[in-house]
Amino acid sequence: MSIPVPETEIVETKRVACDGGEGALGHPRVWLSIAPEIGYVECGYCDKRFILKGHEDKVADS
Repeated sequence: MSIPVPETEIVETKRVACDGGEGALGHPRVWLSIAPEIGYVECGYCDKRFILKGHEDKVADS
């Protein structure tokens, strides 16, 4: 049984930034890279999942 990720976002670039999106309540901005063979990356601070466009089906159950 897996725990669902808190939030997902479909992106068109392999390099994304995450700051928690909560202004002062967020976290330090981090840059994440999506490996094309995996198709997604998760933020180490807030667990937000960034899915590379075209890989939605591949990672739907991850």
